Amino acid sequence: MRECGILFPVSSLPSKFGIGCFSREAYEFVDFLKESGQGNWQILPIGPTGYGDSPYQPFSAFAGNPYFICLETLMEDGLLTWDECNKDWGQDPERVDYGALYNNRYDVLRIAYNRFKENVLFSQAAGTAAAAKKEQYDAFTAKESFWLEDYALFMAIKGQQGGKSWLDWDEPLRTRQEKALAQAKEALQDEIGFVLFQQFMFDLQWKKLRAYANENQVKIIGDLPFYVALDSADAWSHPEAFQMEKDLTPTAVAGCPPDAFSATGQLWGNPVYDWDRLKKDDYAWWMRRIERNREFYDVIRIDHFHGFESYFAIPYGDKTAENGTRRKGPGMDFFRALRKHLGEIPMIAEDLGTVTKENVKLLEDTGLPGMKVLQFAFTSWNSTYVNHRHIRNCVVYTGTHDNTTSRAWIEEISDGERSYVRRYINSENTDYGRFVWDFIREAYRSVADLCIIPLQDYLVKGKEARINSPGVPDGNWQWRLIPHFLSHDLAVSIHGLAELYGRLPAAPDDAE
Repeated sequence: MRECGILFPVSSLPSKFGIGCFSREAYEFVDFLKESGQGNWQILPIGPTGYGDSPYQPFSAFAGNPYFICLETLMEDGLLTWDECNKDWGQDPERVDYGALYNNRYDVLRIAYNRFKENVLFSQAAGTAAAAKKEQYDAFTAKESFWLEDYALFMAIKGQQGGKSWLDWDEPLRTRQEKALAQAKEALQDEIGFVLFQQFMFDLQWKKLRAYANENQVKIIGDLPFYVALDSADAWSHPEAFQMEKDLTPTAVAGCPPDAFSATGQLWGNPVYDWDRLKKDDYAWWMRRIERNREFYDVIRIDHFHGFESYFAIPYGDKTAENGTRRKGPGMDFFRALRKHLGEIPMIAEDLGTVTKENVKLLEDTGLPGMKVLQFAFTSWNSTYVNHRHIRNCVVYTGTHDNTTSRAWIEEISDGERSYVRRYINSENTDYGRFVWDFIREAYRSVADLCIIPLQDYLVKGKEARINSPGVPDGNWQWRLIPHFLSHDLAVSIHGLAELYGRLPAAPDDAE
């Protein structure tokens, strides 16, 4: 079945509180998707972000981002007032001010937590709404205990340690000695409870929003980052999943080898997996991780799919990637285990970057759809991304969150490349706005089963609306949509493309 959708991060939604969240505006965007004939909403990872604000470097591979908790919903629940939420959330409605969020969001959430303790956790009134909420809370913390207990303790200790990486904690805590952990749990009980509260509220609000999307025939496509951050609850609490020394310092970290673009390669710094050890228990940690992501998303997009075929390991402590080596990943053995334990899970493979016959074969063997990005299609005459080389089992994009917008791309490419694009998509429009829509139309025309367009392209935004510039440390993950900017006329135009190219969602009665 042919489908289409829009790529739009949660953080980019408009809201009154500095960053997109699970607020009324999120529900209105679902309404816009439905009106536009879109059956998919692709978002970025929704984990708790740390230094650099990247959703691909979260403090946990299982937790949710507290910034996405809707404060208005907490007001409706009687946990906050408007006056308590009247903080500095940033001065520019089109940019996320992460500094303002960091300085104010947790203070407001702590007020809500203190009321939650009083009204729910310590309430003695049986058979009330508070008792039902307490039952929900207890069920959540019990169900998610595998990751939640370690994550809450990790964040509580990190707060006590002034935000220091766990690698810099005193040895008893760093190496998880039983006595030290017990003492920390006792001393930090309230801080641990605050983290549990945040995750409970995140889970409640996100599942409600996802259910609303599903009721309106919109599926959520979400990213699962391949690696975890070194400074994460995952690396601290499950060192057995990673290549680490006995003192829990990594033996190797991830990156990319030197190439024509970087003489010293790229040093990402993520811990690399100990695939041999993971294989011994059928990749149990990974199975739990994917199971948790299945609670978040209808379709999982696996970031850096090539890492399952092979990965680049750099000695820990090196300043460049020059001494790294390429090593084999788990390959199909991992995906056989996945199907055995969790069955068939709808997935998309992010297979961009260097293409080898080995990773092409792995993609074919898994049967997962790969990605075709049209901005990559016109840099050479034999590109695999050009439309006539697409197959049905793939996802076509004009660009992704790592690309500039299509408006900026068209302006920045060479005259020869622009001429090539014009001839290929049969566009005689000299106006860049209309040119962008012709480019979007080319994606819709593809035989690809799924077509995803970033929202900024429909709005013909320039480089100011770029989400991420890989390798650039500042200014990423900040773009936001202006409130009330999406119009009925835009929805009608997008719906027209979906209808013309046979990508409208099936009517509920027609769904299998």
